[in-house]
Amino acid sequence: MSLADLRREYLGQPLSESESDADPFAQFAHWLAQVRETDIDPTTMVLATATQEGRPSARNVLLKSVDSRGFVFYTNYNSRKARELEATGRASLLFTWRSLERQVRIDGTVEKVSAAESDAYFATRPIESRWSVYASNQSEVVDSRETLELLFNAARERFEEDVPRPDWWGGYRVLPDEFEFWQGRPSRLHDRLRYVAEANGSWRRDRLAP
Repeated sequence: MSLADLRREYLGQPLSESESDADPFAQFAHWLAQVRETDIDPTTMVLATATQEGRPSARNVLLKSVDSRGFVFYTNYNSRKARELEATGRASLLFTWRSLERQVRIDGTVEKVSAAESDAYFATRPIESRWSVYASNQSEVVDSRETLELLFNAARERFEEDVPRPDWWGGYRVLPDEFEFWQGRPSRLHDRLRYVAEANGSWRRDRLAP
């Protein structure tokens, strides 16, 4: 069987203007609450960035908090993703929830979270994850797995249980100016609702062709 022959029908529930929330943050919270009951890892999201020249890149990261301000994840501030975020000030997020045949795309500007927010989250990470921050010069070439493990062991011996958050590691918040909620439907007539931020602080909701 060729890849072109691999097909499936989408049988998701309707996504209508009358039943969706006028506030995209509320709509996201509603969908997230539903998918937490069915999906193994509902907080995984694709983070897409680009260089100033327009060269894109994408990777999976984990959503660590969301509120009316935006969507927060954490990373090394010297990593490729961080350099591109700093260069353009924009990002796109994509949640894919296969258990409910849904996707949510979020585009927006980006800001660093406060040092206090980053400190508070860092303190909740497992101790091994805190040691690994010091072992990994993220996105840079490392000559071997053995070198990485030596750096990890050195961080463990240096800090033991008292691991401070380094100033080159912390959070970013994506401040949305556009959402798209996608629901898979039969016959490829998928439901797509887009929310676009207006100048007065409200959201315009449009249906997009599938």
